[in-house]
Amino acid sequence: MQERVQPAAAQAEAPAQSEATRGFVFALSAYLLWGFLPLYMKMVAHIPPVEVVAHRILWSVPVAGLVLLALGRTADIKTALRQPRTLLMAALTAAIITVNWGIYVWAIAVDRTVETALGYYINPLVTVLLGAALLGERLNRYQLVAVALAIAAVGVLTVDAGGLPWVSLALALSFAAYGYLRKTLPIGPSQGFFLEVLILSVPCLAYVIWIEATGQGHFTGSTQNIGLLMFAGPVTAIPLILYAFGAKLLRISTIGIMQYIAPTMIAIIAVFVFGEPFGTARIVAFALIWTALALYTWSMFFGARQAKAARP
Repeated sequence: MQERVQPAAAQAEAPAQSEATRGFVFALSAYLLWGFLPLYMKMVAHIPPVEVVAHRILWSVPVAGLVLLALGRTADIKTALRQPRTLLMAALTAAIITVNWGIYVWAIAVDRTVETALGYYINPLVTVLLGAALLGERLNRYQLVAVALAIAAVGVLTVDAGGLPWVSLALALSFAAYGYLRKTLPIGPSQGFFLEVLILSVPCLAYVIWIEATGQGHFTGSTQNIGLLMFAGPVTAIPLILYAFGAKLLRISTIGIMQYIAPTMIAIIAVFVFGEPFGTARIVAFALIWTALALYTWSMFFGARQAKAARP
């Protein structure tokens, strides 16, 4: 019986499909973990946000370090530690993501979780604006309308609340700035994350020692608090590392759609688990944002299709 030989194109397509599937699983796992993160943050709401962030950083160091050991990429860290420019950039990105984490932890503790969801919905549109402002990237008509709708949503919330929705804007701006500057680090995502938390661990360790010595800390208290604070490392590091692996294997358009999973889960948890209000103004604002994101997503697919058609 003659054996059928697969065409070369089909053989090449199989590994590519396998990589895309693995990338999808990695990215989906990351977004699901981020989506459930508010539940953990609510459990540590009785602990000051600064202390929670400090422990997020400290306990992320061993997790990220073990991943680098498993991947055999520790040499990249040794090289980075000898480069002042890399260290300076890593310190800057670390400072920005610390601000983002601090606002996020505080917002959930004071029942403003819906605003965090809105912030992460706005984030991709802020990233588009940053690209236009700093990199000279031109916005197509879909993206312009999407940005206009996002601005209208912010306007609705501003009028309703009598002030800017600063939590949402601060989260969106800080995360977009982090993503933009993070690309300047000349090392991989896992190595970059380890370098960031390693730099931050020095002041964080000093802070934790000080608050424990003065009786203000929670790490030497109940067993429950110790466990919760130690768990802050894995819940911070694992999704970030999974996302880094997923983003490497997936197309940017796929990641673009998947990034809405986490804020959708956060919004659902905020309203149906935490019982946060979701009045008319928020319904209108979220409807505008969802329309904007639909246009933004369509523009990504439309642009990718046009680019593909233009290829010789």
